[in-house]
Amino acid sequence: PSLDCLSPIGEKAIIEGLKKEIKGDFYTAISRRPSVYRGNPFLIEVGLVYGGDILSDEFIRVIRLANRVPLQYQQSACAITKSIINTSWRSYGLGQSKGALPQGPLVLMIHIAYVWVPFTSEAKEAIAHYPEIIKQIKLALQDVGRKLGSYIRKTVKVREQQERVNLFERYI
Repeated sequence: PSLDCLSPIGEKAIIEGLKKEIKGDFYTAISRRPSVYRGNPFLIEVGLVYGGDILSDEFIRVIRLANRVPLQYQQSACAITKSIINTSWRSYGLGQSKGALPQGPLVLMIHIAYVWVPFTSEAKEAIAHYPEIIKQIKLALQDVGRKLGSYIRKTVKVREQQERVNLFERYI
């Protein structure tokens, strides 16, 4: 099917919108290539904000969008939440209990642009658990997770080097 019928937000617009609303230290976004499920094209976009004014001792905040419309209710029944829980966030530097959202100073914005959004009910509050959709969301989360992990490792390394320099200066 033709893929020009999708209306993605775009990586640049996602980052600008997140910077406008949420104060953080690290911003990144990714738009996956369109995929096809049951003959209908869809596209997954993920934006991420880390650090800044976000509380670090709580679960991450998830902003879910379907065709640019926020999904406000039934977060636990959504394929987006299931994909976040099934992603191993420990390898990216965040704490995560088994079967729960990760903990840390993180905000995730996930958008699905789809010709036919498969909602779980007529209320249009959550996206259905179709394997291809969950797979694409998880791949997008892993892409932004790798960027987050490299940022966290880099900042930890810089902090450790600064502590070492301070230690040597103290003894000198």
